[in-house]
Amino acid sequence: MKAAQINSLSVHYEDQGPRASRALVFSNSLGTDLRVWDLVVERLPESLRIIRYDTRGHGLTQSLPPPYFMGDLVADAGALIDHLGVEEVCFVGLSIGGLIGQGLAAERPDKIKALVLADTACKIGTTALWEERIADFTQKGLEEMSQGVMDRWFSKSFQAAEPALLSVCRSMLTGTSLNGYLGCCHAIAHTDLYESTAALDLPTLVVVGRDDKATPPDLVRETADLIKGAQFQMIPKAGHIPCVEQPDLFAGHLIAFLNGIGWIEGA
Repeated sequence: MKAAQINSLSVHYEDQGPRASRALVFSNSLGTDLRVWDLVVERLPESLRIIRYDTRGHGLTQSLPPPYFMGDLVADAGALIDHLGVEEVCFVGLSIGGLIGQGLAAERPDKIKALVLADTACKIGTTALWEERIADFTQKGLEEMSQGVMDRWFSKSFQAAEPALLSVCRSMLTGTSLNGYLGCCHAIAHTDLYESTAALDLPTLVVVGRDDKATPPDLVRETADLIKGAQFQMIPKAGHIPCVEQPDLFAGHLIAFLNGIGWIEGA
């Protein structure tokens, strides 16, 4: 287990592969932790340095009282990258992790050299929607609300066919600090990165599950269209968490992208 003291909180992370100056950094979605990437990471070449971390208030990273702001989450990611001495990063972000990636790419072009955005957008939902969600989760808690979240994340067929994986994902959600969940909801509610994302100019892959109900494909494609030269891939038979539901396809798109930008040795 590894932890770094960053921005007045303890951040849990994993760092595997050769200690190169170039790395993939993975950022989890709301209500998950770094384990959400397990099935993709195990399919990637061993030559890659892979860093995963738990977002503030998620997994084993310390939880602070809400509200959180996107600037906090971006600063956490940037400080971890600096702490680990990484010079060049391909940042891979899922949902809120994708918002963090967009913000970090705009603020730290010295570090962020490529970007992978999964099931995300420059703005996700409305402030009113997130305020309603905050009220519901405050009143009912994560356990009571968990089935509704699973229905947003995964298709009924996946839930029926993969009960063990579903159980792990539900445990990630219910094991999340309520303060962390609500804090990140607040950050999403007040984030609109349209202008800064439209100004990005770096190799970018954007992917989305075809059946994603949380960030529908048309919304994700609109964000891809903002970024000069961005590639867009839709993953069939997947909802909001395609890295769990279709890890082979997700990893395949990621490897092809990394090959295309010269990040895999011997490719």
